[in-house]
Amino acid sequence: MTAHAPTGPTGPIPVNPAPTGAGTVGPSPTGPLPAGRDRWRMVRPLGNRDFRMLFAAVVLSVFASGMWAVVMVYSVIDAGGDEVALSIVAASSAVGLLACAIPGGIVADRVSRRVVLRVVEAANVIAIVSVVVASVIGVATIAHLAVVAFVLGAGAGFFFPAYSAILPRILPPGQLLAANGLEGAIRPALQQAAGPAAAGMLVAAVIVPAHATVAVAIAHLLALMLLMFVRPEPAPEPGAQPGAPASGGVVRDLVDAVKFTVRTRWLLWTLLFATVWVLVVLGPEEVLLPFLTRDRIGEDPRWFGFLLAVYGIGGVAGSIVVSSMKLPRRYLTVMTLVWGASTLPYIVIGFTDVYALMLASVFAMGFGFSYGNVIWGTLLQRRVPTHMLGRVSSLDFFVSLALMPVSMALAGPLSRVVPIPVIFVVAGIVPFVLSFVVLFVARMPQDEIAHPLDR
Repeated sequence: MTAHAPTGPTGPIPVNPAPTGAGTVGPSPTGPLPAGRDRWRMVRPLGNRDFRMLFAAVVLSVFASGMWAVVMVYSVIDAGGDEVALSIVAASSAVGLLACAIPGGIVADRVSRRVVLRVVEAANVIAIVSVVVASVIGVATIAHLAVVAFVLGAGAGFFFPAYSAILPRILPPGQLLAANGLEGAIRPALQQAAGPAAAGMLVAAVIVPAHATVAVAIAHLLALMLLMFVRPEPAPEPGAQPGAPASGGVVRDLVDAVKFTVRTRWLLWTLLFATVWVLVVLGPEEVLLPFLTRDRIGEDPRWFGFLLAVYGIGGVAGSIVVSSMKLPRRYLTVMTLVWGASTLPYIVIGFTDVYALMLASVFAMGFGFSYGNVIWGTLLQRRVPTHMLGRVSSLDFFVSLALMPVSMALAGPLSRVVPIPVIFVVAGIVPFVLSFVVLFVARMPQDEIAHPLDR
């Protein structure tokens, strides 16, 4: 599962000790955290100047990505492309993302995370501006758009490991959950709703898509400008971080991260759980749900659009709820069981033709997925050694995406030989059952008791 976010107070931040085979906890943050119930827990990271700059940049970048999803479609059409051309451009972005997820993590552990984020946003600005210029002078081609899509996807592969790895360096451990919750709340709201809606209105209001593309470029440019105000990461306190940062060859760096992941039981089994989750869930969700909605509810595309919107709203709600509370004492158990239970509503979707039940189901799914994801991102930042966080985050990113195309490719043909309700039942039950298996095999209850986190 993936989760990324920012947050922060002032002063040098504590870092995590070297791996022990099960992960450990860093020292207490500099300065006491509010005791008891904290009404401002979710927004407290915004009190840190560097986090405000970083978070604002992420907001703009995510908003720009949401706009680009729509602008890209009409740019392809304006360049004379058809459905095949659009598939090529969209696939180029996915290829760039997958190709750079692992290298992005290695780079994040070797160079300044702040520099990586700036370079990525600068590349985004150049790529989008090239689309504006090419469209205005009438030389835009599908090949050019495919290259731009690849650059944007590759940029995301470098951006998110660096983004995840910089947070524990600028924030105390107690604020990481809230920071991840903020990012988890704004991402679906901007990338799936506000960004596409704004782009749709812009495309409808202008003569050529290039004019709307200007807004995407401006958003990325503003994000780059904000990143220029993020200060250098504070140096770790003497003796706070046993072990050394990545200093061997690239292959050695990757091997070290894989070894750490394999010998860290809770981490390995969560990634295996995520792999199965993606394989059995995403295909039915992305490929079969639109047709199921059309056949049972109606052909108006707004029916499916509302389902997606409610799913996003559920995700926002889940992020807000979990980040407004303390990290659960049984953090591994809660995270795994919530993820497993979040797929049970697929059983309802597989059989119902009542639209209200479908809306309630997708809301619950979005809520549970984001709730667990915020905890997961926080655990990576608190229990993975800081000098290895970029690589481990990129492994998580890669594993979470690797089987996505396989799931989508299998869903359609499988629906020809297996009844769709059965497919949705399997998608609902398998992760739920597997969550209990993972808890037992990885000994997660014993692990979280042995490694309590300062909440």
